[in-house]
Amino acid sequence: MPQIAQIAETYSSQIFWLLLTFGFVFFVIGLGMVPKVQATADARDAKISGDLDAAKAAFARADEAEADYRARDAESRAAVQASLAKAKVEAAKASEAKLAAADADIAGQINAAEARIKAATDAAMAEIETVAADAARDMVARISGVNASEDAARNAVKAALAHG
Repeated sequence: MPQIAQIAETYSSQIFWLLLTFGFVFFVIGLGMVPKVQATADARDAKISGDLDAAKAAFARADEAEADYRARDAESRAAVQASLAKAKVEAAKASEAKLAAADADIAGQINAAEARIKAATDAAMAEIETVAADAARDMVARISGVNASEDAARNAVKAALAHG
């Protein structure tokens, strides 16, 4: 039966080329390309993780700045209240005419202190918004690759701060 002999010759040739093809694919793709693709994916995951850690650090810095602001605000209020109490004790010892003059002076000091507190509050909130806007722009740029405008970042931060 010559057909069987011919099949055996063809069959061994097919097996040879099949093994050669699979070996080539294994060495080129399996050992050459797959590690590079995996390394790229690992690098991307590490970069995203680093960006998220940087964002958390930026939010922590913003929280620290807010805590510092609140501490300074409380100290300013305590100092103003101590000043007010001292002035009232001294004014109580004086006559009514001096008392009226002292009350006017204290009211001016309170207004000035409240103006300083308000200015410090506004400055701290602006600083927090600036830090948060920069962090948001950096996160957007690093994660999505899009460079957000400073106005868009600032508006997003203002909206987020307004809604808590």
